[in-house]
Amino acid sequence: MSTPNPAPEPPVLAADPEPAPAAVEPSLPSIADGVERHLDPRAVTLDRIVSGIVTAAISLSQLVALVVIYFVADDLPGRSMALLVLFWVAFTLTLAWSSYRWPEVEHRHKSYKVDERGIEIRKGVYWRKVINVPRSRVQHTDVSQGPIERSFGLGTLVIYTAGTSHARVDLSGLEHATALRIRDHLLPEEASDAA
Repeated sequence: MSTPNPAPEPPVLAADPEPAPAAVEPSLPSIADGVERHLDPRAVTLDRIVSGIVTAAISLSQLVALVVIYFVADDLPGRSMALLVLFWVAFTLTLAWSSYRWPEVEHRHKSYKVDERGIEIRKGVYWRKVINVPRSRVQHTDVSQGPIERSFGLGTLVIYTAGTSHARVDLSGLEHATALRIRDHLLPEEASDAA
């Protein structure tokens, strides 16, 4: 004899589930912590690319000048032309080497520090320069990106100040988000804007 199947239980409707807590975005630490920072390391590669483009343009223009000299100067001795070509090769190789090496050297000597008073920028390999821009002197700020900078995620912070000395201060080689955070920190406060 078979046992009858018990009657199915009615489905239990669950109450609406608790909504998931909203994802709390961790707040970034203040950019104005007074810590000296170097620029983004990607700035070295960016500067090498830009320097390489400049080197290629200069070298190509000199090569064109050599070709023009070769065809225009009929009475130029072969030795003189060979010396000009040798000079062009040496100059191009030297320029190419320095355009590869210099950005790394310059990067080691360039830094910035942001605190509540403003921003301090240090740069220079042979002639060192320290630029202090107090927040009270900042007129406005911009963050710009060229096409190559954008592909690397970098930007240039441009600070316009009151006064004639260092009326425009540029700091290139910053991560774009960092440049925006510094810009927001340096903007004049609304209370002082209304005064």
